[in-house]
Amino acid sequence: MMPGQAFPIAQPVVPSYDAVMADRFEIFLQAPPGLEKTLADEARSAGFSMPEAQPGGVALTGGWPEVWRANLQLRGADRVLARIGSFRAFHLAQLDKRARKFPWAEVFRTDMPVRVEVTTRKSKIYHAGAAQQRIERAIAETLGTPVDDKAGVTLKVRIFDNLVTLSVDTSGDPLHKRGYKAAVGKAPMRETMASLFLRQMGYAGDEPVLDPMCGSGTFVIEAAEIALGLAPGRGRRFAFEDLASFDATAWAAMKAAQVSGQTDLGFFGSDRDSGAIRMSADNAERAGVAGLTRFEMTPVSALTRPEGPPGIVIVNPPYGARIGNLKPLYALHGSLGAVLRERFTGWKVGIITAQSKLAHGTGLPFLPPGPPVAHGGLRVKLYRTDPLR
Repeated sequence: MMPGQAFPIAQPVVPSYDAVMADRFEIFLQAPPGLEKTLADEARSAGFSMPEAQPGGVALTGGWPEVWRANLQLRGADRVLARIGSFRAFHLAQLDKRARKFPWAEVFRTDMPVRVEVTTRKSKIYHAGAAQQRIERAIAETLGTPVDDKAGVTLKVRIFDNLVTLSVDTSGDPLHKRGYKAAVGKAPMRETMASLFLRQMGYAGDEPVLDPMCGSGTFVIEAAEIALGLAPGRGRRFAFEDLASFDATAWAAMKAAQVSGQTDLGFFGSDRDSGAIRMSADNAERAGVAGLTRFEMTPVSALTRPEGPPGIVIVNPPYGARIGNLKPLYALHGSLGAVLRERFTGWKVGIITAQSKLAHGTGLPFLPPGPPVAHGGLRVKLYRTDPLR
């Protein structure tokens, strides 16, 4: 069923759980370099206190409930790290001694293995492997927790300028793995990155979205979920569920704190590849948004404007690096631009590309591009327009 059907909406909530550990610590939300400010804006809008954009992500302060909620509700974070402690260490013996005094029992369980990863830079402890061995033995011998390089719980240790910072990866699998995408096309865009580009377009779930080169349907499905208020982590498991701080009752209450609503918007994807259309439709079905989405095998030249109000066209077209020959892409971009100028008056357009010349080959009136963002070994930018006239 298309527009008009009611769907459940999972609104961001900030519940209070007195039974959960009340200690506050730094929480770091990893983001693709170049999208840190956009993620900080999302965290602020979701009710997290004073998020600060930093190189590689966003820092904020909170407790374990905020860690859980960030994993559950933030669409743009790649991972959520809980920075559980730090101390100075100038040599391995000192590292060993202080690691053995750390209150590991407040974080790890004795029945769940832990993986330790160490990086070191500009420090007297320069051998990451030796530092890793000391910390692994400290955890195993003082707490009894087994150490396993294939464990689902990871302790990330960063030694910089002789300061040892301990962080737990509370996400496990990267957060772009929402749990619905069983199939992807070539050079797929991660869901986390797609959601942040949609936010840069000003999308807030209140207008239709169309992707004329939809691939596996990422932009279309993300837009539909945002419109419904569906939590991106609703269908998956997280590493924090295996920590000593985890409260299953509080977590269940957080996930259950949903309200119902409806939307009459539609979300549209097209592609000239029939396989992409099948992938997109199947992924939308697994995500629970098939009733709002429509995918059609259509070349750019035959693209038509959907009925209803204007919205956003957003597309991540091929830009040469993976195809080899750039020249045929000028015709594709030129055709796309001509169709959008002719048939999509009132719609905003966003194009993600590593090639400025291809973007401007559309003839569209772009605003200054966004910052460069790492994607698939390249640096891409978002080129966007105001509503077309």
